[in-house]
Amino acid sequence: MLNPDKVKLAISPIGWTNDDMPELGGGNTFEQCVSEMALAGFAGTEIGCKYPKDPAALKRALDIRGLRVCNAWFSSMFTAEPYEATIRGFIKHRDRLNALGAKVVGASEQGNSIQGKPLNIFGSDKPVFTDEQWELVTRGFNEMGRLARDVGMTLTIHHHMGTGVQTEAEIDRLMGAVDPELVYLLFDSGHLTFAGIDPLPILKRYAGRVKHVHLKDARLSAREQAIREGWSFLTAVRRGVFTVPGDGDVDFGPIFDALDESGYEGWVVVEAEQDPAKANPFEYAVMARRYIRERAGI
Repeated sequence: MLNPDKVKLAISPIGWTNDDMPELGGGNTFEQCVSEMALAGFAGTEIGCKYPKDPAALKRALDIRGLRVCNAWFSSMFTAEPYEATIRGFIKHRDRLNALGAKVVGASEQGNSIQGKPLNIFGSDKPVFTDEQWELVTRGFNEMGRLARDVGMTLTIHHHMGTGVQTEAEIDRLMGAVDPELVYLLFDSGHLTFAGIDPLPILKRYAGRVKHVHLKDARLSAREQAIREGWSFLTAVRRGVFTVPGDGDVDFGPIFDALDESGYEGWVVVEAEQDPAKANPFEYAVMARRYIRERAGI
């Protein structure tokens, strides 16, 4: 069981509207999304493409629904664009989140990422960093970590399918290279499972350095089909490789236990991108909320 005084539950808008595939949930409005989040019993949200850009307007809309912003995705481009462009973009992103009261920034190196391209997610097109790129990404993440710390925030890095930080070896290399006082891990149970990695050992290995958690379930039958048929990441999402906790093949009981044993404090976020035409987002949000209350005690 998790301590409700230390761990808060949020949900991502990606089940309602998908930033990478705007046609998924294209008719779902921001107001519908956050209202259904609140109605389902969540306390927080990450930020999606339909959210108001003005922090004051967004905060007003969330306050009346009892929601708080816990994080928002940032794409670093150190391996594909000028270094300073990413740093400038990060400062702008950090300041917006800081104005909204968030304490965490979740980032992923998206230089040459194939997650949004029509390429086999398990094929040879997945980016593999050179030693020089690892040095560049490490330097960039450390600087972003310092910039986050300067305003009382924490940088977490999201290992992600289709990027240079996807495999267990890549996660280990990243965590061994960055400054542990500046850069932390965003643990995502679904992406680990999709990558063929048992989530529990990763969580235990980096328990003290996990500062944000995505609770994402995965369907192994869809993963096997993705491998067999050479699906892209977005095809896998459309075909239902991900779902909410309790609806797939991830065993969350040991994950909740490990988070509790490590003394984890912060947000755990239901994040399960699906086609809302096939998986009604409110129904799945309610399903996830009920499961986590029963299994994790929050």
